[in-house]
Amino acid sequence: MVIDYQPKGVCSRRMLIEVENGVVRSMQVQGGCHGNLQGISKLVEGMEVQEVIARLEGIRCGMKSTSCPDQLAKALKETL
Repeated sequence: MVIDYQPKGVCSRRMLIEVENGVVRSMQVQGGCHGNLQGISKLVEGMEVQEVIARLEGIRCGMKSTSCPDQLAKALKETL
């Protein structure tokens, strides 16, 4: 399944997350901090969805109430 998610309250504009059997297979992000999001994408590949949510949910970016990692967790939670 491919999740096509539009993040809210962050610099990134779109996340495409491929999930198979409860595991993140790949992730692509449009917009945002390119290097950091490439790193996050590589780190979550092969990780179980529940683990990604547990590790990234609630992370904030500066004074914002959310972040790109938090938005990734929200996208994954919506699919459960």
